[in-house]
Amino acid sequence: MEENKTEAETEQVLTMDGSGIASESIAGESEEAVVEVDPTGRLVESSKSGGYHWGTGRRKNAVARVRIRPGSGEFVVNGKVLGDYFPRGVDQSMCKSPLVTLETGKKVDIFVNTHGGGNTGQAGAIRMGLGRALLALYPDAHRTLAEAGHFTRDPRMVERKKYGRHGARRGHQWGKR
Repeated sequence: MEENKTEAETEQVLTMDGSGIASESIAGESEEAVVEVDPTGRLVESSKSGGYHWGTGRRKNAVARVRIRPGSGEFVVNGKVLGDYFPRGVDQSMCKSPLVTLETGKKVDIFVNTHGGGNTGQAGAIRMGLGRALLALYPDAHRTLAEAGHFTRDPRMVERKKYGRHGARRGHQWGKR
């Protein structure tokens, strides 16, 4: 009887879920064959973590864990909107630079958890993590992201304080008397 399926059971169905991802499945199959299409029209590899693609970035003492998914352009950092978390425009533009490079600003939702360092360090860590997450979502964009420098870790760190000095290099003030 299973061989005599009706046309309604075997036809392909194209559905849209709440996240805006189009998925194509065949009705009546026990294992659903799902093909995801992102808003730019590219095929998306199904990720094992519930539709999210991950990337980790580091700069100075800051670490950022970035999750992205196809969506409407929401950008949340530690539970706050990007503009509220980073009031300076320089830090906001640094965080968004991988999106500007790939022109996917309003096509993905970004959720970031970051800690350590200061605002500039965290913004640089988010930039690197977002670049890595976008690479997981769009594997063909490696050259574009790499040429823009989104994968390069900034090696500059704070120099340690030395003994006999006020800081890393500043010596004591000389006094004549």
